[in-house]
Amino acid sequence: MALPHPPHTPHSGAPDNAPKTDLPIVGIGCSAGGLEALEVLLSHTPANSGMAFVVVQHLDPDHTSNLPALLQRATPMPVLEVTRTTTLQPDHVYVIPPNKDLSVLHGALHLLEPSEKRGLRLPIDFFLRTLADDRQHRAIGVILSGMGSDGVLGLAAIKEKGGLTLVQPPTEAKAGSMPESAVKAGVVDITAPAGELVSAIIRFIRHFPAGQAIDSPVGTSDADTLAQIVVLLRNRSGNDLSLYKPSTLYRRIERRIALLQIEGIAAYVHYLRDNPQELDLLFKELLIGVTNFFRDPAVWDYLRDTAIPALLAHHPDGDALRAWVPACSTGEEAYSLAIVFKEALELHRPEAHFTLQIYATDLDVDAVDQARKARYPANIAADVSAERLARHFVAEDGGYRVNRNLREMVIFATQNVVSDPPFTKLDLLSCRNLLIYFGQELQKKVIPLFHYALNRNGLLVLGSAETISGFTDLFAPLDKKTHIFRRIEQSARASWLDFPVRTPASAPASPDNGHVDFRDSLEYQTDQLIQQNYAPAAVLVNGDGDILYISGRTGKYLEPAAGKVNINIHAMAREGLREALVGVIRNALHHPQPIHLDGLQVEVNGQLQRVNITVQGIEKPEPLSNRVLVVFTDVKAPVSGQRHRRNAVSDRESALLLELNQLREALRISQEEMQASAEEFKSANEELQVTNEELTTSKEELQSMNEELQTINAELQAKVDDLTWARNDMTNLLNSTEIATVFLDNEMKLRRYTTYATHLFKLIPGDVGRPLSDIATDLSYPELQTDALAVLTTLVFCEKQVQTRDGRHYQVRIMPYRTQDNVIDGVVVTFIDITATKQLEARLRKREARREH
Repeated sequence: MALPHPPHTPHSGAPDNAPKTDLPIVGIGCSAGGLEALEVLLSHTPANSGMAFVVVQHLDPDHTSNLPALLQRATPMPVLEVTRTTTLQPDHVYVIPPNKDLSVLHGALHLLEPSEKRGLRLPIDFFLRTLADDRQHRAIGVILSGMGSDGVLGLAAIKEKGGLTLVQPPTEAKAGSMPESAVKAGVVDITAPAGELVSAIIRFIRHFPAGQAIDSPVGTSDADTLAQIVVLLRNRSGNDLSLYKPSTLYRRIERRIALLQIEGIAAYVHYLRDNPQELDLLFKELLIGVTNFFRDPAVWDYLRDTAIPALLAHHPDGDALRAWVPACSTGEEAYSLAIVFKEALELHRPEAHFTLQIYATDLDVDAVDQARKARYPANIAADVSAERLARHFVAEDGGYRVNRNLREMVIFATQNVVSDPPFTKLDLLSCRNLLIYFGQELQKKVIPLFHYALNRNGLLVLGSAETISGFTDLFAPLDKKTHIFRRIEQSARASWLDFPVRTPASAPASPDNGHVDFRDSLEYQTDQLIQQNYAPAAVLVNGDGDILYISGRTGKYLEPAAGKVNINIHAMAREGLREALVGVIRNALHHPQPIHLDGLQVEVNGQLQRVNITVQGIEKPEPLSNRVLVVFTDVKAPVSGQRHRRNAVSDRESALLLELNQLREALRISQEEMQASAEEFKSANEELQVTNEELTTSKEELQSMNEELQTINAELQAKVDDLTWARNDMTNLLNSTEIATVFLDNEMKLRRYTTYATHLFKLIPGDVGRPLSDIATDLSYPELQTDALAVLTTLVFCEKQVQTRDGRHYQVRIMPYRTQDNVIDGVVVTFIDITATKQLEARLRKREARREH
């Protein structure tokens, strides 16, 4: 059954070959061992599926491909090799030609010259990326048998756009490296045998709504159902997605519905309630953790050549700089920033001593773990230049690992930008392609937070489709084209800042009422006004000091610590408060009476502020039991009667600080000794790395040649099979005619003979290559070699009748042997048995003679 297409307007005047914007395009990538999988896939594809198939295979650039002819045997659909710009048509198969890259734009295929003629080439990634850009959520990518990891980045791009990704099971594939790499990268929706992939695609398309714009508004009934899903996700993960763009959420939910073959979003809500693990899969789908090295190269060029040098100019004596990359996914963005910073430093300030500490965070725990490993597939060579690969990466296990110096510049952590405290005192903040998924309200909350986190003249880098949402008083554009902004200093910046507060995963909510906008209620707004302006600042913590809730403005007392995200009060408390809170929280859990810490000093904006802290263990109400409330209250300077008591406390603090400094010094000496040993290992390791890189380069070239040879071998094997059948047919044909045939070369040496030739010549298989004159024969034909040489010279065939010694008669025909290139390469001698004819002729003559007599 053909897939449904939107009806065409009868009088549109569009030609038949006009690009079809709703045409499903299936990009298929394969390499070694892929021919068999392609034949199985196409043989199970209906001739009227309504889809266009584009096959991209690793081919030898110097070898003519016979792939279209081989695939045509497996399908009734036309199989065409792309030779020029071609408009895609449904129910057609298109094959990439050798030594070309293939792209798709507005439903038409375009050929491009490859950037590399030999070595590591990634034509599958190249095509699938263009397919994702052209078809967006309608793109479909398939990876079959093949070596290496080509196709992983292409499937990732399709998945990011909301398309469908499928692979052949690695255990079924002849070469399982390519599908296995895609599965390990987490970019695969469906894994199925090659013969079942097309049917899976057809089922997906039938359940996926067609003709809906990407940013189209969500209907009222669907919005209510969407709100229920958001509440279920919040209760499951503790992350509130209610302020994300509804169209983004809805499109990802529709994709899960199509994959699960569920009828409608309402039925999907029931499925979520019955299958909590689907909430985890949906949440991971919504994270959209896809990125690559040096995305948008113009941005990185501007950072290296202009923005970072301007930032360094504000620190003439060098400094330790800090950067934050939220939504870092698997780390490519963070490592790209580290590389560009090193390059900018070498180009513009090589003599100065600068360091950069990058904090990279993401909500996806699995992505952060992958980023910490710092290992990437070999196909990153498509985005990272050979020079950068050589300087900053080490070849390892068929891929690349970030070298030690670069890895030490980045600290990875799990963090929610919306609800967790931000990193502060930053010089650069790169948040690209995250805000586009946020609604306007959430953008207005996050951008001031970024301003709070940045130092004076700090840089903010946004994605190509993102803006500062009207906060022109907070940021000024450095370059509008690359969306890089510089922080503007504000005198009263706390008035617009909404400090993040995490939503507990156990927060009570009913998924049936759909009221997720409770923050707009009169009661909530009133409570917030009182807490922010009249009530003392306070935090709710557990027994370990982890902050569960923040009330009021706590910025004077708490500050996010450098390094890995830590929302523990002991880590966030400012100097002067941290030491006083040690042990107090656990004591408060066991003593119901409030504990008062009076007259503490904390530095705020360069001045000392005295603070009273009240620590109260909570028993009731039940949801707050075993929690501790910490309240901060500003007080005026103490009276003279209290001064003596504070001096005694200060002496005790001084003794504790002296002991702490001694311990730190001992730790520093141990670290220096460890560092000296590490330097020796580092020197030896670098020598090994150089050798390893050379071996890896040779290995990559051999692997690329091996893939090309395997592809050629598959085609040659198919040709050999065809030739075997043709030879069998010819042998049976010649034997059935009972004609003795001898093939001679230009030197009258035996090249080949048929079975019936042994009736005239004493031939054995070992006689091939011997002169025919050396072979014993029953023929009374001594002029055979002379006649054969005459035919070879004159190219005029010779025909005569000869007789054997036992009385048999043969019609002999000698003709030139012509190759397909019309070259004379010997002669063909045929012997037709005419004994019966001669005997009949003799009887007729005798009868005629008797009659005349």
